[in-house]
Amino acid sequence: MASKRVLSDDEFGKIVIHSRRLAKNITMRVRPDGLHISAPYRCKTEKILEAVKPFRERLLERFREVAPRRIDFDYVISAECFRLRFAPGRLKFFILRKEDDGMCIYCPRDVDFLSEEVQQLARKAVVRALKKAAEEYLPPLLSVWSERFGLPYKSVRINTARSRWGSCTASRAIRLSCYVMLLPSHLMDYVLLHELAHTKEMNHGPRFWELLNRMTGEQALRLRSELRQYNTGFR
Repeated sequence: MASKRVLSDDEFGKIVIHSRRLAKNITMRVRPDGLHISAPYRCKTEKILEAVKPFRERLLERFREVAPRRIDFDYVISAECFRLRFAPGRLKFFILRKEDDGMCIYCPRDVDFLSEEVQQLARKAVVRALKKAAEEYLPPLLSVWSERFGLPYKSVRINTARSRWGSCTASRAIRLSCYVMLLPSHLMDYVLLHELAHTKEMNHGPRFWELLNRMTGEQALRLRSELRQYNTGFR
């Protein structure tokens, strides 16, 4: 059983306290939407906030790294395989268009980017752009790697998952997050190869890593470590 308390904070925006019966210690994790804390079920709020104090500056540094950047007309995404910009348009709503230099989101000229509602709409538009680009780009690339290594799959779908880059079911149905488009090409390939390896080895046992190592030139663990540390700047 668990409960949740949400506290307003001037620096993190919000502090979310997750009280869990099985928790024995207070643990802290920075996320783009604020500071998340896991604590024993009956631990008082005052004690939890007191425990945060010695680590606040370090946590704030990490929060500034992962906190989403405010979107305005100067906002651009310039990933290796995905480019996006914002521009003023003629209509009263957001329009997504694919252009020669990448995706462009046209906004009303008088849009108020200081509005939190506008920020949410803009971010949803970015996710739509990522999903559209991913649906065009990732399935053909997955097919190339599948044929090269002789690892067939049943289907591939693009989703908007933030917590994982991809997944593969026992029936060999592969799901890929549209946020993969924000990765450099070598990490993008790693994600796809990782899921293809699961079409043969469903768990992360020794045989799985042996297979993935062969597919990545003995670089599987290094690429896994690099992916875990990579910050897309939007996700």
